[in-house]
Amino acid sequence: MLYHLFEWLTKRGIKFPGSGLFQFITFRVLLAVILSLVIATVFGKRLINYLRKKQIGETVRDLGLAGEKEKIGTPTMGGIIILLSILVPTLLLANLNKVYIRLMILSTVWLGVIGFIDDYFKIKAKRIAREKGISFKKTDADGLAGKFKIFGQVMLGVIVGATLYFNPNVNVKREIVANADGSQWTPQRGEKKLKEDTVLAGDSMHRFVTVKTPITTIPFVKTHEFNYARLLPKSMENYTYILYILIVIFIITAVSNGANITDGLDGLATGVSAIIGLCLGVFVFVSSNVAIADYLNIMYIPNLGELSIFIAAFVGACVGFLWYNAYPAQVFMGDTGSLALGGIIASLAIIVRKELLIPIFCFVFLVENLSVMIQVTYFKYTKNKYGTGRRVFLMSPLHHHYQKKGYHESKIAVRFWVVTLLTVVMAVVTLKIR
Repeated sequence: MLYHLFEWLTKRGIKFPGSGLFQFITFRVLLAVILSLVIATVFGKRLINYLRKKQIGETVRDLGLAGEKEKIGTPTMGGIIILLSILVPTLLLANLNKVYIRLMILSTVWLGVIGFIDDYFKIKAKRIAREKGISFKKTDADGLAGKFKIFGQVMLGVIVGATLYFNPNVNVKREIVANADGSQWTPQRGEKKLKEDTVLAGDSMHRFVTVKTPITTIPFVKTHEFNYARLLPKSMENYTYILYILIVIFIITAVSNGANITDGLDGLATGVSAIIGLCLGVFVFVSSNVAIADYLNIMYIPNLGELSIFIAAFVGACVGFLWYNAYPAQVFMGDTGSLALGGIIASLAIIVRKELLIPIFCFVFLVENLSVMIQVTYFKYTKNKYGTGRRVFLMSPLHHHYQKKGYHESKIAVRFWVVTLLTVVMAVVTLKIR
């Protein structure tokens, strides 16, 4: 809003000292980081005190883990801090006319609301149990039913997928290079030409053609682009949008649930998400800069630069939340934060056409998800075959397995951060290693 206000005033000849700085994305990115950190730390303390006063605390689950009882009563629903620390800087500093910014605001609010409803139902069930003298353990499953959470994630996937596929402002630019036969550009399957223009890249002018295309990036491959239209027979090419939307739904649901499962130790999901956010920030920067995209020989995505402001607020919000969420946690994010973090990461990855890199830079989320799936599947299989269920891990998700082995949760969290940092570096390296 400040961006639009100063732009409106400038057009009418009204200038304030320093207002011209708002025309520079770099200035707004730095301001977004600072503002998100301030909101998370200053407002965060007040919210924690309010949640504690209202007795909105963690329930007893009795998983037999070290330090578990010390967390009884710790305020939850702290994800509100993260959401506000992302949304306020974005609304103030970003160009809200950009489709990518609007899509990310929608994704943040959408999954944040679903997580909030889930947390609210759990807290309500806890209060009812306390009034009736029922053990808190009976309220663990009294949140929003899983099918409703999945439905909400699916609907967001439909909106994101349909917007990215059909919106004319969502496109990529391809450089026009003369071929041996004299032709200058040949459309691939699934591509639709919108216009041609000339762009300054470095010290020279380059001719580009703007195309609509459901395309993504394949890591470690020389010709590193893949069009989803190729997955269908040519006769069914007009139905590529259905396939694309289904893929988007799967990615958003999987990553959102992966972040939700990872949120089991103090600072774990928050730190991992912050590091992943930095990775996505790099992808946005290189893909939105025509000179760097040309140098790295990656796709140039116009109108992407404003996303760096959202990502700056996202990283700042995660780091600021760690002020209170690091061990020993003064507040938990709850589903209000964890579902939103995963959905934000998934949506950003799809927007920058790097969704096939998710298994690399979201490696921790993937492993946590797989550990639960392997544990449940193997337990059911052995129970049916031998009459007694057996386990692969001491406990799932994976971070609880290491807790059972005697590792302190702060050590587990930091080591998972280090693993994420390594996988993020590997993901960024794929831009050059093909």
